[in-house]
Amino acid sequence: MTKIEPHPLAMDGKDPKNLRGDLIPRERYYDPDFMKQEWQHLWTKIWHIAGREQQLQETGDYIVHDFLHESVMIVRQRDGSLRGFYNACGHRAARLVWDNSSQDSFFCPYHGWRWGLDGILEACPDQDDFPQGDPVGKSTLVEVRVDTWAGLVWYTMDDDAPGLMDYLEPTPELYKGHQFEKTVRVHWLRIELNANWKFWSDNFNESYHTRVVHPQVPPIIDQDHFTSRYEMFPMGHNRIVQMGRPSLRDRLPEGQPHPFDEQLRTWDIDPDSYPDFETKTMQGWLDLKAAKRKLWKEKGYLHYEHLSDEDLTESPFGVLFPNVAIAPGADSFLVWRWEPHPTDPEKCFFDQWTMAYPVEGMGDFVNRTARQAMELKEAEIDLRVYGDGSSVRDLSDQVVFQDWQLTDGQRTGWHSRGYQEPYFAAQETRVHRFHEVLNDYLAGNAPGRD
Repeated sequence: MTKIEPHPLAMDGKDPKNLRGDLIPRERYYDPDFMKQEWQHLWTKIWHIAGREQQLQETGDYIVHDFLHESVMIVRQRDGSLRGFYNACGHRAARLVWDNSSQDSFFCPYHGWRWGLDGILEACPDQDDFPQGDPVGKSTLVEVRVDTWAGLVWYTMDDDAPGLMDYLEPTPELYKGHQFEKTVRVHWLRIELNANWKFWSDNFNESYHTRVVHPQVPPIIDQDHFTSRYEMFPMGHNRIVQMGRPSLRDRLPEGQPHPFDEQLRTWDIDPDSYPDFETKTMQGWLDLKAAKRKLWKEKGYLHYEHLSDEDLTESPFGVLFPNVAIAPGADSFLVWRWEPHPTDPEKCFFDQWTMAYPVEGMGDFVNRTARQAMELKEAEIDLRVYGDGSSVRDLSDQVVFQDWQLTDGQRTGWHSRGYQEPYFAAQETRVHRFHEVLNDYLAGNAPGRD
């Protein structure tokens, strides 16, 4: 197998010499004043995910994204393009729409001003009663910049922000062989949690906790720090690439069925043909790559066409600064997004989108770290409030279910007089890097700006 060279922009994500050594005071996890700084210097400067392109197929289709103090709507135009506007009437700022839908124009429920899909005022009552002149055809909604990547619709409130491709660099290049736009969102979950949003940025920027919190994962994905590749990028994004094979140091009890065996059988490889577990793990992993490369078209995995050997088997996990994570696998595209509560710094909203590639003859999909099958069709949104955890017991096969259970203990720890400056392992370097990039934004020194 050819050695994979890191991307030229990648910094070693395990080398603390790539850090300044900024302190991480606990107040950032609960202080309302810190929350205000984040709104002013972070959230109004980044690119946000509003939704998926699949939701905007026809002229007049629109999606609404509510974030803290703002609401934005992204609209499919008559020429096929997308445009985004603040969800506020240009007359006296009344909200125009509340939920995703489709319509020919936007009608203000307060005074009846009607706005076109292009944001230009089409009609209003008493057009002759404006001393400053008839606003029809001249007044416009305030626009936000919109772009797309990976079948996702993004927007920014900042006219001076880098373009989306520059902001995401080098993520689009890393996954250029994937066809994310062809996936089906088979599960669409949004849950309210009692924790600051940065719990997730911390949690997803390290896998040091996996062996303790997610014991079902190492038999499927080798998450050992000495076999994984850790990367940090100039724009603040971080990534880990883990091998799509079992860990050699985390063994299932003798005689227990192994999930890797099923993966091998799916690609016509006999798991019993290997003399021992070590050989099955290491040689079977290579054989799996070769079988996928040879049989992808025959078995209907047409989305494999442009994937590399690494894409075919490994488990990359990237955190796109500051609040999006992606897991672009060969057979699925998982997206997580976590957003602050509008008023309470100790609450957040957590989204999980499980997206799978349709394969001929396959009626459902099972994520490789879960157990429950999901029908291969577009799902409706599933809204939950975590509370004491009883409301999400049916989701206990999801890896993030185990993370949700940590939030209460972490929240109380941030308040404790026993809080100490984090004592980071090398494999947690990306957590520290996240906070340093956050500090740069708050200081007005966001990366990628002149």
